[in-house]
Amino acid sequence: MKKLIAALCLSALCSGCDDSRYYEQYTDFKPGYWLVNEKPVFEFEIADNTRPYNLLLTVRNESDYPFANLYYQWQLKDSTGRELDKKLASDYLFDQKTGWPLGNSGLGNIYDHRFHLLEGYTFPYNGKYTLQYEQFMRTDTLRGILAVGLRIERKP
Repeated sequence: MKKLIAALCLSALCSGCDDSRYYEQYTDFKPGYWLVNEKPVFEFEIADNTRPYNLLLTVRNESDYPFANLYYQWQLKDSTGRELDKKLASDYLFDQKTGWPLGNSGLGNIYDHRFHLLEGYTFPYNGKYTLQYEQFMRTDTLRGILAVGLRIERKP
């Protein structure tokens, strides 16, 4: 029990030292399925539009995810609802040749991934923005995806 508490404290301490992180939020899918009609939206505010930012998709999946990759669409909008950018993308969660899981694992069969959406992006003005994801796989119920999120980093 003491080791678990120490590990949690160390994890919290290390995550607090991430100077590049500007924003990070997740949407959890219960019970581990991303349904086609679930379209997570992340709302955030940019206070300094003169700085460039990196926007990243974060994915948490189980090792029994039935596919090698993930097709998804993302859409960035400003506070008026005007679309600023939109893309259909695909990223690999497992190695194409070996089938070994990619990403970082801290909890057995659970893996975390970060995929770049926009690099060095400069927002047009200070204010609120939203980013929405939609899964584009060939199944309505995408088993093995536990969570998706948005991470925004300040570009050095």
